[in-house]
Amino acid sequence: MHITYILVGVTVLVSLLALNQHQWIDKLIFWPYRMWRNNEWYRLITSGFIHSNFQLHLLFNMITLFSFGMFVEYKFGKIFGSTGPVLYVVMYILAIMLSDVYDLFKRKDDYNYRSLGASGGVSAILFASILLAPFSNILIYFAIPVPAFIFGPLYLVYCTYMAKRGGDNINHIAHFTGAVFGFVFPILLRPALFTDFISQLKAGM
Repeated sequence: MHITYILVGVTVLVSLLALNQHQWIDKLIFWPYRMWRNNEWYRLITSGFIHSNFQLHLLFNMITLFSFGMFVEYKFGKIFGSTGPVLYVVMYILAIMLSDVYDLFKRKDDYNYRSLGASGGVSAILFASILLAPFSNILIYFAIPVPAFIFGPLYLVYCTYMAKRGGDNINHIAHFTGAVFGFVFPILLRPALFTDFISQLKAGM
């Protein structure tokens, strides 16, 4: 069975259970105030498997994870062999964790700050796919095709702008961090991937 199926299935299951049993959200959500005081570091991971609602948050993240995750999982298997699936999961989990590190320190004394969702991990999968296939099309709002190598920088600029602007209750810093990590992680494992990325850009221009 594909690892992507498992990630999507587990996330949907845990999210739906938490949405119906709200006490589980308090137990699993990213909550820096509680984490520092009670050593509840597991929240760095569990927060990536719950979502605030089904229609937009969960559904959008899981469609994106499925759409790009299948490709990235396949490519990791081709590039890294038998360790590919393990590295794929490691990248996803680390992205979820690292995407919250900034707020872990910044918000450690803010009792009211909490965050949830798989966006950091999903952004990592999306940007790993950009690294591996820069001329593939990414559909904005599932309708407008944009070449991946163009979408990537625009997405990072948008995340930076919205993080500074604030006010929309979305953790854009987590999106930015996860995206950058997803691009860099495969390169750290195999530097030649960056050379391949540049070669594809030059060949396609």
